Amino acid sequence: MRKFKTVDYEAMLKQTVSIEECLPPDHLARFVVQTIAQLDLSSIYSAYGAKGGTPIAPEILLGMLVYGYATGIFSSRGLEKASYESMPVRFIAGNLHPDHDTIANFRSRFLEQIKELFVQILEMAVAANVLKVEDISVDGTKIHADASKSKAVSHKRLEEIQMQLRTEVEKLIKLGQKADGIKIDKEVDVVAEIARRKERLAHLEKAKQELHNRAQEQYELDQSKYVEKMAERAAYIEKNREKAERKGSITPFFAITDRAQYNFTDPQSRIMKNSGNKGFDQHYNGQIAIEHQALLIISNTLSNHPNDQLDALPTVDAIDRRVGKPKRAALDTGYFSVTNIEGLETRQIEPYIATGRHSHQDYWQTILSQQPDPPVAAATLKAQMAYKLQTDEGRAFYRLRKCTVEPIIGIIKETIGFRQFSLRGLTKAAGEWNLVCLAYNFRRLHRLMGIKCVSPTGC
Repeated sequence: MRKFKTVDYEAMLKQTVSIEECLPPDHLARFVVQTIAQLDLSSIYSAYGAKGGTPIAPEILLGMLVYGYATGIFSSRGLEKASYESMPVRFIAGNLHPDHDTIANFRSRFLEQIKELFVQILEMAVAANVLKVEDISVDGTKIHADASKSKAVSHKRLEEIQMQLRTEVEKLIKLGQKADGIKIDKEVDVVAEIARRKERLAHLEKAKQELHNRAQEQYELDQSKYVEKMAERAAYIEKNREKAERKGSITPFFAITDRAQYNFTDPQSRIMKNSGNKGFDQHYNGQIAIEHQALLIISNTLSNHPNDQLDALPTVDAIDRRVGKPKRAALDTGYFSVTNIEGLETRQIEPYIATGRHSHQDYWQTILSQQPDPPVAAATLKAQMAYKLQTDEGRAFYRLRKCTVEPIIGIIKETIGFRQFSLRGLTKAAGEWNLVCLAYNFRRLHRLMGIKCVSPTGC
């Protein structure tokens, strides 16, 4: 009979294992501890008061958050559990076990300070000669908000509820006048019922105003697109009047659709289209700018815009000048607008923005075709950009998006697994998005710098 190697699990429970055995010298956890030790955390330390119990050092909690977000542990309860069960997290925590409230409060309290640490990490990369900002790509992705779909109300339903509540308030006032404010049948407190409905009406009015503001914002965006389109058409008419005159154009108008929704769980999130299943859900729009050589995220922003067009310039402007200034930028067709082209050129950044989507057949036919004829002097910015992207240089540069910014978004959402925010509200969600990008940069910098710790104390 064949013999097998077996395990005495009772004896294994008493086995002593050193953390050094579990974490090789080039482990990410060691790199996180070593790198954070080089950061300036004075802005965080200064926020602590002189009185109270002995707090856990900020570098420990920051290290746990960075490692957690870099490896797919996003919840404070998950990190608390990992401080017992995960060797890397136990090492970073120094065998301390911060409770989930401590971790969550630290994350929520110091989001603004972590933005500065994001820049410090990039400065370290520049100093180590692994980052030199020249060519960048910008892209965005929809991230699910921490908002319940059951807590959303459409504009049509909102008005129906308002009408119903006003009717109920009128009836309760009449009932209260008869009862003179006393309880009826010891069950109905008229005054309290009226107050509750008026409070709800105030919330609904706030939601209605927010939907009005969103419709106004969309109208202004449509109006700017319309002006650009009319200018482009006017230039086209000079060249081909007959064909252009046959085309119709709808003048933008202000309107709040019945299906426009407001979410009470996270009011600042918006209904956006899912890229995966073509459905709709509560999202935020996360933007990143990637440097082509180091593949580090050099800036990040978050908005509640359903499309990317308004986020191009803010994302570029978020690149800290201490890190560097890009020379060229590649953006997909979702960012195309005359405003973005002129804005990048004003910032002395050469734009490469796709003017429209092309089928696979059109794409390879374009590659096989000869160089296009240069546009005429009076050509629109769209025609000039289309020509630039059909040249050998333009195609080669724009093609880099497929191996720079797009894979990094895939890493964040698939490899790391970040698909939903834990914090609510645009400001806090933007801070969490920055933390996600910081954690990615730690992962990437760990590979780029290849630092190996020589001893546990040196890490």
